Amino acid sequence: MREIILDTETTGFDPDQGDRIVEIGCVETQYHIATGETFHVYVNPERDMPEGAFGVHGLSEEFLSDKPVFAEVVENFLTFIGGSPLVIHNAEFDMKFLNSELKKIGRPLLDQDRSIDTVAMARRKFPGAQANLDALCRRFDVDLSRREKHGALLDAELLAEVYLQLCGGLQPGLELTGNGAASDNQVVVQRQARVARAHAPSPEELAAHAALVEVLREPVWTSKES
Repeated sequence: MREIILDTETTGFDPDQGDRIVEIGCVETQYHIATGETFHVYVNPERDMPEGAFGVHGLSEEFLSDKPVFAEVVENFLTFIGGSPLVIHNAEFDMKFLNSELKKIGRPLLDQDRSIDTVAMARRKFPGAQANLDALCRRFDVDLSRREKHGALLDAELLAEVYLQLCGGLQPGLELTGNGAASDNQVVVQRQARVARAHAPSPEELAAHAALVEVLREPVWTSKES
């Protein structure tokens, strides 16, 4: 039950118009619980940084200029995600960017069907309510104090907590470790055994039973073997 919570930051909204990925963040989960294993990398987009995108994530062209290009990080990225489902907030957006980058370097594309869209999950669970990550964090009391700007790894960590709640959360009284096994903190129920109650037949019941046996053909109770 391994899943990867994934988020990206980009230079804009449309890879078909030349926008590129600038950051990838992934969080590994087992049975919806974060294991502590993560993947995080900044990516040189090999282009300028639009002011609008910089205002969202704060990653400047200067900061990214000495970072590896996508082709240099793709092997580690693909190794980390393996064949696991990808849990993404607004999956179509991130998958489009990832596949655009993979296509540029001649690598096989990621199958859209392996993605799980938490926006769609939230809209099914809370029809008419806001489904952005901030709103869901507030709904589930997930700490947003670190989120001054968007960041791929931070947003993936927040989404991991939100996804757990969208899936039903931890059952009351049940705590799981990172590998999905039950912890030692288990509830032990003690039951007190009771002495069996005596229930001997009354004389009337014995007489009624004898009368019934008399009308039976070869009853086992009176057979010669017994």
